[in-house]
Amino acid sequence: MQTLRPPLDPSLFNLDGEHLWVMHCSEGPVPRASLEAVQIFLPKESKPWSLRWVEDFQGIPQATKQEAAKLIGVNTEDISLTATTSSGLQIIAQGFPWQAGDEVLAPLGEFPSNVWPWKALAIRGVDFREVPLWEGHQSGSEAWESSPPPPDAAAETRLLDAITPRTKILALSWVRFQDGLKLDLPWLGSACQERGVHLVVDGIQGVGTHKPDLTGVSAFATGGHKGILAPQGLGFLWTDATFRALLAPPGTWLSVEDGTNFARPCTDFRRDWLADGRCLEPGSPSLLGCVALNASLACLNGAEPGTIEAHVRGLQEALLAAISNDSTWSVEATRLRGLWEEDRLGPVLSFHHLGQGPEFLNGLLQAGFSQGIYASVREGYLRVAFHGMHTQADVAHVAAWLTAPSEGRC
Repeated sequence: MQTLRPPLDPSLFNLDGEHLWVMHCSEGPVPRASLEAVQIFLPKESKPWSLRWVEDFQGIPQATKQEAAKLIGVNTEDISLTATTSSGLQIIAQGFPWQAGDEVLAPLGEFPSNVWPWKALAIRGVDFREVPLWEGHQSGSEAWESSPPPPDAAAETRLLDAITPRTKILALSWVRFQDGLKLDLPWLGSACQERGVHLVVDGIQGVGTHKPDLTGVSAFATGGHKGILAPQGLGFLWTDATFRALLAPPGTWLSVEDGTNFARPCTDFRRDWLADGRCLEPGSPSLLGCVALNASLACLNGAEPGTIEAHVRGLQEALLAAISNDSTWSVEATRLRGLWEEDRLGPVLSFHHLGQGPEFLNGLLQAGFSQGIYASVREGYLRVAFHGMHTQADVAHVAAWLTAPSEGRC
């Protein structure tokens, strides 16, 4: 273990000894500070005369964007507040200057948030094409028959080899939701730039525990309710300035110059679009969502994502070591250890069912629930997701659950 003390003090959360939540890959626990921020702010909504135009309506979203920019290491002016990962990707999909015959390329088996915004472009003559990332990779109705990613999976090479002159955008998840594979963003970004292709990233499964390197990336979208540990309904979009200039703005009243300046007549429409991230925002943000997201981001930034990443990797290493000699998990422990050593994992350890099927994984999941351990199953994988508040005792608890005799599991 590289880090003995959790970088996020467990007392910052409403956690207890009876519930072990290892599924922020689905929903993250919200820290107490975010709940308190909402409780402090909510009464203002019932007394609107207490809302301040500059400090609240303008200041809270700006402060939230500053924390978001700090979390992923970018400039605040390149951040747009969005409701979800999907809405950020929709803004890009609808704003890009497509021509009939263009295509979007994506890895096989992306989460629907990174599929439907692109498939919706079929009416404009834009194709969506998927690429298997390793031998035996399957998805859809055949997802449970897919082989898992091996440590030497050449996923990036397969994607780059699939680019054609028709490819305008490569859209992918930084960390894949089901199998947990983390893709090399700077390698892909630089290679895409050389090919005149824009790399658009769904970052929700990695951000909050890992800090992305956005070299060569055109856009990075995320919701706040997973690793960022905020409530559902608010996230952010980062866009490279050159790429952003290509996009048609969605057209909202806050996306133009002097949008918040009521000294200028609102009906004076002789205005330019803003050049920064505000030009892509959908309009007035939820201030309640902003105060919660801001507090969650500040909590993460206080611990620093690099420290959280090192801690998570240490917990993963410990769990894999603890189950490495178990007859059920030795093969998967070896495979995942290989991916771990190659730095190909985000915060999720995804254990493949290895032919044992849904009944086995779902039975194991229910056994975990009965012990107060909350993990998740997706498309042939049991997912265990560690974050900065988890401890070595949590690892031991998960290991005991996974290695219990089969009759105790099912």
